[in-house]
Amino acid sequence: MNHIRIFSLLCILLYPFISTAQVMPGIEVLERDGFDILKRKRVGLLTNATGVDSRLRSTIDILHAAPDVELKALFAPEHGVRGDIAAGEHVAGGTDPATGVKVYSLYGATKRPTPEMLRDIDVMVYDIQDNGCRSYTFISTMGLAMEACAAAGKEFVVLDRPDPLGGNKVEGPVTAPGSTNFLARYPIPYIYGLTPGELARMIVGEGWLKSAKPLKLTVVPMDGWDRAMLYDDTLLPWVPTSPQLPSAETAIYYPATGIAGELDYVSIGVGYTLPFRTVAATWINDRRLAAELNGRQIPGVLFRPISYKPWFGFEAGKNLKGVQVYVTDFDAAPLTLIQFHIMDALARLYPAHRASVGAKATRFDMFDKVTGSKQIRPAFFRNHSVDDIMPLWEKGTEDFRKSKQKYHLYQ
Repeated sequence: MNHIRIFSLLCILLYPFISTAQVMPGIEVLERDGFDILKRKRVGLLTNATGVDSRLRSTIDILHAAPDVELKALFAPEHGVRGDIAAGEHVAGGTDPATGVKVYSLYGATKRPTPEMLRDIDVMVYDIQDNGCRSYTFISTMGLAMEACAAAGKEFVVLDRPDPLGGNKVEGPVTAPGSTNFLARYPIPYIYGLTPGELARMIVGEGWLKSAKPLKLTVVPMDGWDRAMLYDDTLLPWVPTSPQLPSAETAIYYPATGIAGELDYVSIGVGYTLPFRTVAATWINDRRLAAELNGRQIPGVLFRPISYKPWFGFEAGKNLKGVQVYVTDFDAAPLTLIQFHIMDALARLYPAHRASVGAKATRFDMFDKVTGSKQIRPAFFRNHSVDDIMPLWEKGTEDFRKSKQKYHLYQ
């Protein structure tokens, strides 16, 4: 334990000389300011493997070593506090072996901290790198923790981190009334253009917390981030936010194919070296599909014929053909509609394999949850036409773009 404390304190002193990052995440701003807002408080930390500083030191270890800060409990989202649990698997509680701190699971029997879990803390700190898409579970976990802290009279602190998709891109439908779920908990578009701290401010400001008591929320902002930055612009190291997002660049492709992947009728590269960057199947002619899609001249996107054999997951061990997606102009590309253009093209080229026929009906519910609507799938399945879903896909997006601006912390 003493070695961890000594190492952490040395890194704090040497930070200005050893960091190459352009952006200082919230945890480093907290360190720079001497942990003032946490001193002499009992702290609970909701984090995972992505909660690190620019030198890859875990926020767990930093707060455990911080002077006059008592780290009392860890709260584990999907994948666990150290990132050692596979996607979708329940996370068990226990004890963090590196620090001896109690771990409570928020991705198992309960997804909301119980009063018992919060009893011995004064403040909960949230430090998780998100991927900027509504269907990622971390923002729902954050919101539920905020509600529990409000009800229990506990403070909530967000150590802010970049939105890897920047702070300007907003795409996809706002979650429809009656379609709220753990993958679409708040009335926000699929790509919502907010940092975790900004989203937390919006959740409170718009009255989306289901709590009769107010929440004392503090956001520790980043230093050096601006809304035009993609993740690689920050020069911060990328820690995979989940096993199939091995790079910050992959985060750009997650919203481009991930929704289609829920239908489980084509490969989206998961199980191969290009997760979320391909669409392929045994029945596709790769060159024909690439020509059809490139002929559509979708802004900021190109398609290359590709063939590969996945090692695991959908159609593991089979020879698949299809296209690799290339985003050539991030600002211009309609990321979330790329997959619908692909499914549209496939339905026209291969009517026997259109999504409404080839998809597994057992996956329809998950598709609806991810899109945050029970109307989009039926609307698309009628003709497998992108045009048919556009009124639904853009519904509420522009109003959200305007309303979110008052919660911005960065220019």
